[in-house]
Amino acid sequence: MTAKLPSPTVLTGRHVRLEPLTPAHAADLFEAAGNDEEVFRWVPVAIPTTPAEMADNLTARIDDPSCDPFAVIHLSTGKAVGVTCYFDASADDESLEIGGTWYGRQVWRTEVNTESKLLLLTHAFEDLGMGRVCWKTDHLNERSQNAIKRLGAQYEGTFRRSRQRRDGSWRDSVYFSMLADEWPTAKDRLTTRLAAGPMG
Repeated sequence: MTAKLPSPTVLTGRHVRLEPLTPAHAADLFEAAGNDEEVFRWVPVAIPTTPAEMADNLTARIDDPSCDPFAVIHLSTGKAVGVTCYFDASADDESLEIGGTWYGRQVWRTEVNTESKLLLLTHAFEDLGMGRVCWKTDHLNERSQNAIKRLGAQYEGTFRRSRQRRDGSWRDSVYFSMLADEWPTAKDRLTTRLAAGPMG
């Protein structure tokens, strides 16, 4: 199978729907996470203090040619509660990155992140034909690293002094990946965990 680049699509599970991100999601997302320093602690954007600033953040993400962004809709409320993205997709290399993810605190340690990643990984491996999906995160962001490990991703290495944070300090980036032949086992594990209840 020849890999395909992502295109705007809707991915629907039992708990969440991922749909193409638009500025129209700004009001919901500001309600979910506006002004919350902890939500945006590791996200390389200014913390939005108004719905208009949230809309500006979303527009910057939408306009990034390396990014295919999704709004995460919680089906129980019909409201957007977070953002997640595909980055740097390459059909030739059969690879893409999942990142730029954040959620309002009200859905932390719930089924939202697990099902969002299950939908993204299923689409990447089974619909787009990717052979490798990767993640990278700040070396100080242990919560994100643990969440990535729980998906079944493997640690690849650490790129030192790879990106400047908002405060001017420098982070090391910790890289993880999952390969297509690892996906069936990871999918079974994630499906079982999702059925068992909240886990983050």
